[in-house]
Amino acid sequence: MKTKIIILSIPILLFLLFFDANAARIKDIATIQGAGSFQAIGYGLVTGLNQTGDNPQASFTVQSVVNMLKRFGLTPPSINPRTRNVAAVMVTANIPAFAAAGTKVDVQVSSIGDASSLQGGVLLMTPLSLSNGAIVGMAQGPLSVGGYDYQAFGSRLGKNVTTSGRVPNGLILERNINSNFINNNAVIVTLREPDFTTAQRIADAINVSPGLNGTATPIDAGSVQVQLPGGLSQSQIFGFIAQIEGLNVNADPVARVVINERTGTIVVGGNVQLLPAVIAHSGLEIQIQKQVLVPQPAPFTIRPPQIAESAEITTQEEVRAASALVVRGATVQDIADALNLLQVKPRDLIAIFQALKESGSLQGELIIQ
Repeated sequence: MKTKIIILSIPILLFLLFFDANAARIKDIATIQGAGSFQAIGYGLVTGLNQTGDNPQASFTVQSVVNMLKRFGLTPPSINPRTRNVAAVMVTANIPAFAAAGTKVDVQVSSIGDASSLQGGVLLMTPLSLSNGAIVGMAQGPLSVGGYDYQAFGSRLGKNVTTSGRVPNGLILERNINSNFINNNAVIVTLREPDFTTAQRIADAINVSPGLNGTATPIDAGSVQVQLPGGLSQSQIFGFIAQIEGLNVNADPVARVVINERTGTIVVGGNVQLLPAVIAHSGLEIQIQKQVLVPQPAPFTIRPPQIAESAEITTQEEVRAASALVVRGATVQDIADALNLLQVKPRDLIAIFQALKESGSLQGELIIQ
């Protein structure tokens, strides 16, 4: 019997995205301060589970069920009821700004007890509140889990996570979500990724826009203040904001190389540059061959056969000649062409990128996840 173990690098796809500095709309790289979404949270119960709910020893679930039954005029027994069809859950939602009363919003439901599955459950009426404690509406409805989990006689078959789910249009708002995005007749444009250069370019694009000449001032790397003309009606204010969001700006992202060592993924940003460098890299392959020998006893003996094992270890090192890595230009395609000359695997490229950063040849930020 022979067994062979080979230690090799697993090839993982290397994504090198070709990117040009094309103009993007302001609404794609920034938002209007005060016009974002609001987060709401609540505590509730999910019923209708097929013996997959919380264990009766979960005191908060039992207490919630007892309190709910008392609201309906029922007096439960003093002993703990066996409520394996009920699970305590947390309910969360992202409510868009300017949503009016009666708007339906999706909610996310996640178990906080030891329930094994929320499949087939129904969320009971649950109040959701904002960070200031104000209740915005009630959530209720059947859960959509998006998976399954079946167990029987020690066997289990499952797909995805079944202890969290979603209730489409489960939350009905009972009040208007008002947002104050105009202060002192001015609006603030907030960048999703703060950058001084991009903030200045946004201000320059607004200042040359018709009707908004000289109204934009950068506050910091993440925000630009726009002073609106006085005496405008509400429709005119909305028109100017729509005009600001539609302006095109050349964003200036930071040059980054993102490396995920767990998956072997490498993503190179469009502004990354490589200075000339010389790279020599080698790969090592180890083979272990195990062989089991069963020598037979000598004739006319009563000794049983004895098992003997032997192993043969061989190594093979692939040595490549030194390659001159010279990149002319600042495009990702140039970097991809230069790296292809090395003819190495993605796992080896991770070590090469780290060495390039240490040597100063990589002009950009190296992020290792």
